[in-house]
Amino acid sequence: MLFQIVRIAREAGSRMLQFHEAAAHQKEGHFNYVTDADVAVQRFLKKELLALLPQARFFAEEQENEPLTDGPTFVVDPIDGTLNYMRRRQASAVSIGFLKGKKPVMGVIYNPYADEMFYGEAGKGAFLNGRPLRVSDTRFENAMVSFGTSPYDADLVRRTMAVASRFLLRAGDLRRSGSAALDLCDVACGRSDIFFELRLRPWDVAAGALLVTEAGGVFRSLGHAAPYFDGPSGILACAPGCLKSAEEALSEETP
Repeated sequence: MLFQIVRIAREAGSRMLQFHEAAAHQKEGHFNYVTDADVAVQRFLKKELLALLPQARFFAEEQENEPLTDGPTFVVDPIDGTLNYMRRRQASAVSIGFLKGKKPVMGVIYNPYADEMFYGEAGKGAFLNGRPLRVSDTRFENAMVSFGTSPYDADLVRRTMAVASRFLLRAGDLRRSGSAALDLCDVACGRSDIFFELRLRPWDVAAGALLVTEAGGVFRSLGHAAPYFDGPSGILACAPGCLKSAEEALSEETP
């Protein structure tokens, strides 16, 4: 089934690129948008994925969702990095996680701009265009740290910037891409060493969490004993050698 999902993700990415003049609409929250392309791509994904597995549930960004259950569930972000997409920054992706028992068992993330297909299955590894993925072995003091700003919550923005400052002073350097899905892919393939954000939704991380762990990395849901996909959560993804210092930086609460 994994390679059928890969095929569907590739077609969704192609459709995404055809919609660059799509109208954008403000959603709740600061600078939060949905485009007609998000809606159209999600509609396509729902149709194709449920045709592949009719008994599955479909849990996605651009719809009202029932609570997550233990049953087989596709967790989907049709265009992760919508603002990038609107501004043609070429840093957006289709993200499809497949969960059983509320745990990711397959993950597919496709960046159509670079024609990069990231995919993996629990216990079988993670891959980029057929090549096995492995997280870096970079030391924390040299680590490249990616982060998201949780821009829809002013308090989280302030806390994020304080945490980011600690990382900047203790690790190597910082980057912000605007796509959590692609940031997780970067950790999985060793382009960066750490990614954190203080609040993300399940569709932002379900696929990427699997890719990181299958590539030998660590995925944490902040404030939870195990990875959490029922609702919003802060997250940390990193190479194992960076974990202790990254957790210390995150645990020092700001005033």
